[in-house]
Formats: sequence, C-alpha cells, structure tokens
Amino acid sequence: MKKLILSAIAATLIASPMAIATAEAAPQQRERTVTTVKHNGNGRTVVKQRTIVRNDRRGPQNWRAGQHFDRRYATNYRVVRDYRTYRLAAPPRGHYWARSGNDAVLVRDNGTVVRVIQRSFR
Repeated sequence: MKKLILSAIAATLIASPMAIATAEAAPQQRERTVTTVKHNGNGRTVVKQRTIVRNDRRGPQNWRAGQHFDRRYATNYRVVRDYRTYRLAAPPRGHYWARSGNDAVLVRDNGTVVRVIQRSFR
C-alpha cells in the first residue's frame, strides 16, 4: 500500500512540470492535476488522477458600441491622454479614450463603449 501511495505522489510530481509547460504553451487555458486517494472497504486503495482545464480568458476583443468595456480583455490597454497626437476628438465630459490593440475606444465612465475607431495606432 505504501508503494502505491508513493508511486501516486511521484506521478503527481512528474505530471506537475508537464502541466506547467502545457499551460505556458497555451496561455488561454489553465490546467491542474487533481489526485484522489480512496480506501475501499475490502482493503484496497484506489488512486485516480484527472486534469481540470479551464478557459477563463477571452482572446482579443472586437469592441462595438453599446458593449461593456472591460480592460482585462483589451489587448495592450492604455488610457489615451494625448488624444490629439492620434487625431482623436476631445472626449466629452464623463468619457475617456482607451487603447485596445490598435483600436481607439471611446468609453463612458460607467464602462459602456460609445465609439470605436479601428487601426488608430500603428
């Protein structure tokens, strides 16, 4: 029984770097290995391993007017304060320009997208 438990622990230690390497290769997914050890009533030990994969990040976002702007999903997010440099109009009161990838996004303070100008930043 000790050998079985030790082999399960060794398998977990070996599988962990592989899961980390896989997670680095695909940043859109998170993986973790869960090991469950159960003792049956007949004196046997059952070891189960399973990998849990979660897709908790979105890819690059194509913003549209009316959507809720969440800066976590904006690629290369920055608040644009020098909007004249990029030939953008002055934002109205309660609005601000944000950069998402190469797009300029006009956002209200409540987080609603008002306007999107594509390929403003090169």
